[in-house]
Formats: sequence, structure tokens, C-alpha cells
Amino acid sequence: MSGHVHVLALVGSLRSGSHNRQLAEAAVKHAPEGVEVTLYEGLAEVPFYDEDIDTDERRPAAATRLRETAARADAFLLVTPEYNGTMPAVLKNAIDWLSRPFGAGALAGTPTAVVGTAFGQYGGVWAQDDARKSAGIAGATILEDARLAIPGSVTRFAETHPADDSEAVAQLRQVLSALAAGIEAPAS
Repeated sequence: MSGHVHVLALVGSLRSGSHNRQLAEAAVKHAPEGVEVTLYEGLAEVPFYDEDIDTDERRPAAATRLRETAARADAFLLVTPEYNGTMPAVLKNAIDWLSRPFGAGALAGTPTAVVGTAFGQYGGVWAQDDARKSAGIAGATILEDARLAIPGSVTRFAETHPADDSEAVAQLRQVLSALAAGIEAPAS
């Protein structure tokens, strides 16, 4: 594939200092050559999905902006913390908006990887599994082998930003390289 691969990162945490947001910032900063990662801003403004407002006349501007931005992406990086054993509602809501129109939403056929960090010893794998399942049902091409679950976030990133954690950066670069490869050789 010629040119840059554009990856849109959707972060499930709204907190400005969240470790998952920092993980997405590390992906932006350390993306492999030929890969550009954009961190989407504005998920908090997107109202909960409601088919009654998903019409040309009533669709909220924030939802339209999310869809338009997502439609320009070559791939998605979903970055999720774990809230009560699953992904946060804000990430699920983004997936719901991007799943429509059904079969033709921005996620349809698009290579997608799910990563994250959490306080617990498993790094938020339940939330990641749920995000993979939801995005896959929404039509995304889930890269099952492109995974990164970093445990012990509160301790590990207490004084070190993920962008300065060489192991985390190397693992993120592997995930992003897999996304780029998934675009060049789509699953058949």
C-alpha cells in the first residue's frame, strides 16, 4: 500500500489523565513509519445511540462528526480500560454509532485492534474481549492476534508515561504494524 495508513484511536476513558489515553498518546507518538495515528477527541459529546435521532434531519452534529472522521480511517485502534468487568459505555456507544447503517457503517470491513491497560493483574482483558466482540458484530475486521493488555497500570505508569515505557512502545508498534499489514492484505 502506498502512502500513509491512517489509524483512528478511540479511547474508552474520558479522564484527561487516564492511562489508556496515555497509551493512545504513545501510539500517536511512536507509530511505525508509514502509519499515522489520530486520537479522536469528542466521544463525550456523542449522545447515546437512538435510532429515532439517527436520521438526516435529527442526527446530532457530534455523531455526524464521529462517523465522518471514522469513514476516513483505514483502521481502528480501540483503547479500553475495564469498568466493572467490561468496556466503558462511551466506547460501546461509539461502536453503536459506527455500526450504522447496518452493514455499511464505518467499522464494516475495517481492520481493528483492541488494546488497553488496567489496574488488575490481567490488564483489562474482559473489557478488551467485549470490545472485540461488539466491534466484530458491528462488522469490523478484528485482528485477533494484535493484542496488548498491560496489567498494574496504577503502579506501572505512576511515574512513567506509556510513551516512555520501552516495552509498552514496542508492543504498541507491533499492534500498529499488524493493523497496517491488515490493510495491505485484507482477510478473505
